This record gives sequence, structure tokens and C-alpha cells, in this order.
Amino acid sequence: MKTIAIISSSVRSGRNSHRVALYFSNYLEENNIAKADIVDLEEYNFPLFDERLRLQKDPSPGALEFAARIRDADGVIIVTPEYNGSHPASLKNVVDLLYDEWRKKPVAISTVSDGPFGGTQVITSIQFSLWKIGAWTVPAMFPVPRVAEAFDEEGKPADRSAVDKRAARFINELMWCIDATELMAARHSS
Repeated sequence: MKTIAIISSSVRSGRNSHRVALYFSNYLEENNIAKADIVDLEEYNFPLFDERLRLQKDPSPGALEFAARIRDADGVIIVTPEYNGSHPASLKNVVDLLYDEWRKKPVAISTVSDGPFGGTQVITSIQFSLWKIGAWTVPAMFPVPRVAEAFDEEGKPADRSAVDKRAARFINELMWCIDATELMAARHSS
């Protein structure tokens, strides 16, 4: 079974985006699609980025663990809130920390906001950063407007059938990209 790392990128107290990360974890496992691994940046407390992991002389155990979780995942879902039209510094920090681990990794992005647009302004900034380091950003999006109304604290959606329908399209696109990546890697290794 494939493993999907779900990055919960907000470290803010009272964060609501983590609700969506919990939803995706439940959705993947309940539907037997993939093993979910929630990578909660709040648990890491990373210092500000000062150098890529591969160039650090004495990397922290947390940085090494984070790198392994991303490297070992077949794909990644990033759940990010919108902060002033962009993504949080905690997410930029870990994107810049790694390089090889992101290369050709299928990454799907879910944006979240308390407002009516679902954090869609985040897409451009995070996609550009991921593109520059060689990640494969999945073309499907999963914006979540009014997140506190849409999901409870355990990640249960207010309108389960509508959210599951959107999630199916989003996850199917990610899984297609994972399969395509594996197929291409197999062709190049033989």
C-alpha cells in the first residue's frame, strides 16, 4: 500500500487547517487508498532555515526524521492556510530545508481560509517554490473556504458527501501522478 505524507503546515495556536489534514488522513485510510502519515509541523518546532539539510554539518534529529518521512512517502498532500495572500513561514521553511526529497515527488495542495475564497491565493506562491526545486505539483486543487464551518476539530466535514466527492477527484489525481512517477522510474531503471 502506498504512503501519503500529509503536511499540516500551520503552527499557529487555534489553527483550523489541521482539521483538513485530519480529514484527508481519515479519508485515505477509510477508503483503503493509502496509508496516511500526518506530518504536523507544530510538533517539530524547526528553527528558521539557515541551510539545506544536505549541507548542514550537524542536522537535528527532527530534520532528519522529517526528510525521511517526505523521502519515503509515495506522494504528499500539503494542507496550508492563507496568511496575507501566501503560505506560512513554517511551510516555506521545510520546503527550503529539503531538495532531493522533493525532486519529482507528486505533491497535491489543499488551501484553507476562514474567508470565502478558500486560500486560493496561496497556490501561486507555494507552487512556484515547489516547482523551482523539482517537485511535481498535481494540477488538482482542494480549496476549503470557511474552514471552521466546513470541518469540526476532528476533521469531520459538515457536508460529508459533497466533500468526499471533491476529495475523490483530488486524491485520484494525486494517485495517478504517483503511478505515473513510479512507471517512469521503472522505465529509466531498466
